[in-house]
Amino acid sequence: MKILSSDRSYTFSQIFDLTEEVDDIVADFGYGFDRQKLNLPPYPGSLDRLQELQDRIEEILPFVNLTTEMARREILISRVLTEVVHYTKAQLRIEYPLKVSQHLQGYLGYLLTKQQQIIVIEAKKEDITNGIKQLGVELIALDQWLESSQPVLMGAITTGTLWQFVQLDRHHHQIHQGLESYRVPEDLNVLLPILVQSLLA
Repeated sequence: MKILSSDRSYTFSQIFDLTEEVDDIVADFGYGFDRQKLNLPPYPGSLDRLQELQDRIEEILPFVNLTTEMARREILISRVLTEVVHYTKAQLRIEYPLKVSQHLQGYLGYLLTKQQQIIVIEAKKEDITNGIKQLGVELIALDQWLESSQPVLMGAITTGTLWQFVQLDRHHHQIHQGLESYRVPEDLNVLLPILVQSLLA
């Protein structure tokens, strides 16, 4: 049974608000969904400013209230992503507009582009469960929009303090949600090398 109505349009953010399960939603586009350990490889080189970033975030956290999405973006997410740009020289596009169809349209929160592409979205209301629906559909839109032969598309969803990864296998039309979670600032030494390697692989 189709979830999305053929006679109306949906934006990525409206997908977040749907009550249906993520596997049923992505099935509307011909994609499968599962959850598994992704075991994402880290960047093998040295990230010389990683400890400095962790120290800066830990220093400021006692003085900032992270109850709003704006606060989490400014204090946590933007600091992590601009550090990734420092190491990779990737293009960072914020609120990037993308329209593939009436069911695949809206703004990608953050789109990083180097050898590979990564979508990063902030989980509205710190709700990762519903955010996965939105990220899955954004990855489908990117899959249908990109003309490159990149076999796997990477996405990340974050509350600011918690990060999870999602992969889209373009050949098999299968979306994999990683079971692993990474905390900021505690797991920056694991999270940042994964983000860097995902762009350079």
